[in-house]
Amino acid sequence: MPELPEVETVRRGLEQLVVGRQVVAIKVLNPGSYDGASPIENATFTAARRHAKMLLLDVDDGRTLAVHLKMTGQLVVRGAHEWGGGHPSDSLVGQLPDRSTRVIIDLDDGSHLYFNDQRKFGWMRLLPTKMADALTSGVGAEPMDPDAWPRFRERVHHHDRTVIKAALLNQQVVAGIGNIYADEALWRARVHPATRVGALSDKALKRILTAAAEVMQLSISLGGSTSRNYVNAEGERGAYLDFAEVFGRQGQQCSRCGATIVKTRVAGRGTHICPRCQKLR
Repeated sequence: MPELPEVETVRRGLEQLVVGRQVVAIKVLNPGSYDGASPIENATFTAARRHAKMLLLDVDDGRTLAVHLKMTGQLVVRGAHEWGGGHPSDSLVGQLPDRSTRVIIDLDDGSHLYFNDQRKFGWMRLLPTKMADALTSGVGAEPMDPDAWPRFRERVHHHDRTVIKAALLNQQVVAGIGNIYADEALWRARVHPATRVGALSDKALKRILTAAAEVMQLSISLGGSTSRNYVNAEGERGAYLDFAEVFGRQGQQCSRCGATIVKTRVAGRGTHICPRCQKLR
């Protein structure tokens, strides 16, 4: 599924094209993709927020439309404007609705917000805002949060026997980090992914968290990353992987020390490291 920078890219598109628009009608083509006990018609979108990998679209009556793209979800705006983001399939650039369209929201400017999802794992839920916010209450701090360090330090030490890469991928420890950004952050911090959390000093852990924030900020500025799983409505891929230091660069030279980057497995995931910069101690 997309990582935090990719979901943030989608959020920014929704903020530009959906916020301020009133819902005229909603068509639910797959009941399992939408859960709303009360009508959303005539409500106006007031904000597009994100917490970790969850999208939160607030409306003007104290409710929020929570959206999770999961494995194959897309959000596409068509009509007065053309925009979209999510997983790559013809739905992003083809005629809509199509066979993957699950929900259609008609807006007052004549545009339509399509929720497409080939595998039907993604969902939309219309909830009171407090309940929508509670959906992500258990996740850890995001690396870019101003108060991330004390929250991360407390939670990561609950997993002292765990390897650091597995801890970074645990959304209850720190929010929004997936495989790409875990590898990149650990390379920047000069830490081997198989190092046990309990063997790392606070200085090293803080260096990892800072590195994670840096790679995410860079990725957001570049429109996210793409590893077969994310494009926008014009079929454009995020550019972050063009600047990645280790992910997907096995067999190439480390830009820092010149050693050959290798790919291995850590925490059950394909993992990219520089064996010279990231020695297992």
